[in-house]
Amino acid sequence: MATPVVQSGDYLIELDTGFQVDAFTLDDTLRGLLDNTTYVLDGTTQFADITPYCRRVNYRRGRRKDTDQFGPGTMAVVLDDTLAGGILSPYDTSSPYYDPANDQPWLAPLRIIRLSREGEYLFVGVVVNYDYQFELGGSNLVNILAADGFYKLAQCYLDEWNVTPETSGERLETLLDLPEVSLFPGAERNIATGTVNLGHASAFTVQQGTNALQYAQQINDTAEFGRLFMDRTGVFTFQERVGVTLSAPAIQFDDQGANTPYNDLEIEFDASHVVNRATVTSLENVTGTDDDPASQTTYFIQTRAVSSSLLHQQGELDSAAAYLLVPDPEPRFTSVATNFALLTSLQRDAAATVDIGDTIQIEKTVLGFGALTEELAVEGIDAVIDFAQGHTVRFYTSPTTVVFALILDDLVYGTLDGSNALG
Repeated sequence: MATPVVQSGDYLIELDTGFQVDAFTLDDTLRGLLDNTTYVLDGTTQFADITPYCRRVNYRRGRRKDTDQFGPGTMAVVLDDTLAGGILSPYDTSSPYYDPANDQPWLAPLRIIRLSREGEYLFVGVVVNYDYQFELGGSNLVNILAADGFYKLAQCYLDEWNVTPETSGERLETLLDLPEVSLFPGAERNIATGTVNLGHASAFTVQQGTNALQYAQQINDTAEFGRLFMDRTGVFTFQERVGVTLSAPAIQFDDQGANTPYNDLEIEFDASHVVNRATVTSLENVTGTDDDPASQTTYFIQTRAVSSSLLHQQGELDSAAAYLLVPDPEPRFTSVATNFALLTSLQRDAAATVDIGDTIQIEKTVLGFGALTEELAVEGIDAVIDFAQGHTVRFYTSPTTVVFALILDDLVYGTLDGSNALG
């Protein structure tokens, strides 16, 4: 059952035991009957509730900057086995988490692990390391390191693949359907179609031995420039190149008490992030370029060069280069953090379920100036749950172009223009 965390809510950490409670079993007089509706071929995984033994959880997903690459999300869990009475040890053959039939612990690497709060998943992945730490005169600790579904994708290597004309999203669908991959079926995918067409000539043939995760990242990082990540429920997610965002923040932060409070805000105003010359070169050595001469005069030439792009049409290579330009530095709220002890119950619910790609609003009051308000996209999430101290979360952001829904007869939002849009 869920365990309360001080001033944060009720949390549940579940670990796959490797045992299926209703699986069909050959030669078993009860479980082995054909046409059995109780004991079925795939079965239902049994999960162990390990929350009562947990000291601390740290989960991280996404990226800090929109120029970083999306990699596997991770979660670290610290368990107190002394508190558990020693049953979490992989050597305890009398443990309820030990499988005597196969002489192996049920709590083991590559088991599914999932973290939820008030019934909402915050992280779903698999155990990568299950390390036991003996302490003389102290508590014996179990340190679990988990990774999301990208870890499984990173274990897959491709046969030679003669690709066909596809958009970026279609190519990802095909990749996941390959027999040597075969991951994230049906409801475990949320893949946008994509805004660009990928190359399919001989230069784009995928070589045998190519890593599946690296190829998925190549689709996003050299062609679409969108977002590629596992969401908080374990769904493989691909979002298209970021364009205009309709104003609908998932949560609103401020420092005056009208909305969700925060306790840390980072602001960036850095010329090193200027890009005033961009090149995108395809696998056929066709290059798209774009420049901003005015920015180069002020900030010198600062280049972003993308190679091995899966784009192949000159127009799309040029458009990608134009998309990468950032000619002028602008001050921006780059991350915001809050502690759940500061929040109401509804605010905690909203903060816990914000995901990558959501829009958040941050307001900062500056002495002598007034309120500064920005709507930003979430690129990464870093959270710590200390069962003795509570839950803190930090959101890393990127700029987004926001438009507002048209409101008839409204003095501000009633004009159909570049800032107000239908639906």
